[in-house]
Amino acid sequence: MTAIAPETRPGDLQRPPGRRERKKQRTREALIDAAFTLFAAKGYDATTVEEIADAVDVSSRTFFRYFASKEDVALTLQAEQQEMMLAALAERPAHEPIMTALRNAVVAVTRAYECGDTGAGRERFRLLLRMLGDGGGLRAGSLEHAQSALRDTAAVIARRMDVDPAADLRPHVVAATALGAFHAALVAVGERPMGYSTLSAALADAFEIISAGFDAPRSAP
Repeated sequence: MTAIAPETRPGDLQRPPGRRERKKQRTREALIDAAFTLFAAKGYDATTVEEIADAVDVSSRTFFRYFASKEDVALTLQAEQQEMMLAALAERPAHEPIMTALRNAVVAVTRAYECGDTGAGRERFRLLLRMLGDGGGLRAGSLEHAQSALRDTAAVIARRMDVDPAADLRPHVVAATALGAFHAALVAVGERPMGYSTLSAALADAFEIISAGFDAPRSAP
């Protein structure tokens, strides 16, 4: 029987993380937990990197080994949500039109966070939405983080559309439109007169508006 090359041994492909990696992951999670505890108690703007590090009994220098800034740790949940949305989009049935698939993926993942069906927890998700709803630097950072993921989003969309994202503009337009819908929904939830109590409901309506198109006749006054 032919021997398996060392680099392709099945056991090597699923080797569990070592002690050093597990310790790093625990420290990272502890910093996130401490940050959100402080955000809830003091508010995002009043919380400092030094306070987050002190809560975990590490130095600020250690904090910056894991996160580039306070904003970076605050938006870890958003980054996780974006990854889940892309995975959910990739799993949608191939026959679904692209905007329908996007709507279904985005709304389903958002509802899972709202219901506490993810590891992040319902209260942490609500806190993030509240901080984003306050506007200011964190909302701007949220938009910047989401824009940095546009290329990955366009790549997943291009695979569904069976086109080359380097030669076709459509996946990039769809990705940018989806990003706009997400941030419009955030604003809608923050402005209670619009009547939205959940982000998932605002997202569902935002994608319905996109699907209906913008060239419809203006509503009668």
